[in-house]
Formats: sequence, structure tokens, C-alpha cells
Amino acid sequence: MEFTAEMIAGLLEGEVVGDKEAKVHTVSSIEEGHEGSLAYLTNLKYEPYLYTTGASIVLTDRSFVPSQPVRATLVKVESAAAAVLKLLEMYQAAKPRRKGIARLASVSPEARLGEECYAGDFAVIEEGAQIGDRCQIYPQAYVGRGVRIGDDTILYPGAKVYEGCRIGSRCIVHAGAVIGADGFGFAPNAEGGFDKIPQLGNVVIEDDVEIGANTCIDRAKTDSTVIRRGVKLDNLIQIGHNVQVGENTVSSAQTGIAGTSRVGRNCFLAGQVGIADHVTVGDRVRIGSKAGVDKSIPDGEVRMGYPALPGLQFHRASAVYKNLPELSKRVDALEKRMRTLTEE
Repeated sequence: MEFTAEMIAGLLEGEVVGDKEAKVHTVSSIEEGHEGSLAYLTNLKYEPYLYTTGASIVLTDRSFVPSQPVRATLVKVESAAAAVLKLLEMYQAAKPRRKGIARLASVSPEARLGEECYAGDFAVIEEGAQIGDRCQIYPQAYVGRGVRIGDDTILYPGAKVYEGCRIGSRCIVHAGAVIGADGFGFAPNAEGGFDKIPQLGNVVIEDDVEIGANTCIDRAKTDSTVIRRGVKLDNLIQIGHNVQVGENTVSSAQTGIAGTSRVGRNCFLAGQVGIADHVTVGDRVRIGSKAGVDKSIPDGEVRMGYPALPGLQFHRASAVYKNLPELSKRVDALEKRMRTLTEE
């Protein structure tokens, strides 16, 4: 499907600078732009590419003024970043939804599927499962006994939802994610080994949550591991048993949260953050990449480093750490000088 610059400007309430009849049929980054593509300038760091891009149309902020001639047609909007998001959402909504139960899907007669659902080849839906309207269960996904899933939720290929877990509406669970595996619970025994502690709880995921590929969320020992509304989890994240993650919290890849910890609302956890067990992280907390959190954090704080320190303290400590080799040489020189003076 092709769109002209004039059509795009009409959709986005923008203005055209250049050829109103310029046409595009795909989207590209500004540095990889080519004829027929729509690119965008949302970060001025990439402005030099604007003057060399092959894209036919480029979205920019209304306030942006080029410093050189631009070959592409510009569509100026209030916020290029917001406009790009709107276009991508419109494109996603226009994609046809899959419907129907594939011949090779295994759906228990005792499961209940809502209207306009899709289950792909080799998807398995066990007895007692209840799946809402317009859900998409892709090939090789697994929905265990008694699982409940709300409307418009997607399980991508190979996603697994164990027995008794709950997933809300408009959630996305990416390929390979595991919801409801046993929590890591073992008790030492008299023989020097370990006895497994039964994990009898479940996982509850509220509405509008997205879970990345190969992320694992363990079921609770008792009660529930809870992921609140609007949480976004990247790939390769481990959430331990009985953890609770607050509304609209975001975590980048390879984060690990140990059992029974609490993370508040509107937090941001960068990549490879580690949170120890029985720790409470307050609301609106920001934790830098590779930070190791072993103590509770009050609301609104910033933590960085290992062990995690308040932001300013971390930067001061880092400044000292970087200078340690030079400081060591100076200390050695002073000690040598002191020995010489003592001998004299």
C-alpha cells in the first residue's frame, strides 16, 4: 500500500515541505533510507543523515530547521517520535489477525475458548483452561490445566503457561517464555543433600503486560507471584517465587529478582540488574545496569554499581576507583621518600 506525503500529513496533522505527491510504501531508519521509504528524525544526533538519506519522506518535529538543503520531502509534526509511534500502531492494527483452530492443535474438549481465537499447529490447551476472545495461541505454545487468559492476549511460539496461572487481557508473551515453573525452593537434609519444597502457588499477570522471549516467572511456594498491570519485561529475565512487580515497571534484559522481593510502581531496572531475596524496592526507583541490590530502597531513589550505591555516592566512588593506579604510585613514592628521610 502506498501513501503520499499529503496523506501522511493529513493523518498526523502535519505540514508538507516539498513534494506533496511523494510516495512511500515502507518504513526505514534515516541512515538506511531508500526511495519509497518513510524515515524519521527523532534525535538530532542523526541530523547529518538527513542530508544524505535516500528516503522519499522524512518525519521531523515542527520546530526543526534544516541547516542544509534536503532532498527528501519533509512532513513536519508536533512530535516526530509520537508520530512514528502512531504510524507503527496503525500498521500493526491493519495486519490481519489469525483465527481458527489448526488441524494439528490439541485442544481439550473441557477447555473453553472465546470468540475469534486462534490456535496454531501443535499448540496444546489442557482441560479447564479458559481463554478470552480474540486470543492468539501460536504453534507449540502450551496452556496448562485451569489456566485463565483474558481477551486479546497473544502467546507466541513455544510460550508455556503452567497449571493454574492467570494472565490478563491484552498481554503479550513472547517465544520461549515460561510462566509458572516451580520456584527454586530446596531444604538441606540430614544426608547432606536437598529436599524439594513443593511449590503450590501460581503466577498472576494483570492486564497490558509484555513478557520478553525466554523470560521465566516462577510460581509461588504459596499464594501468588504477581506481575501488576502495565509491566514490561525484556528477554531473558528471571522472576523468582512470590515476587511482586508493581504497575508500569520496566526491566531490561538479563535482570534477576530473587524470591519474595517486592518492586514498586513505575520503576526502571536497566540490563543485568540483580535483586537479592526479601528486598523491597520502592516506587519510581531507577537502578543502573549490572547493579547488585542487597538492601531495600526507598521511593524515588537511584542506585548504581555493585553493591548498589546511591547515584551521587557511586559517581564519587567511581572517580576514586579510576584514579587508584595513579594514587598507588603516589603512595609508593611517598613511602619511599619517608624511608629515605628516616634513614637520614
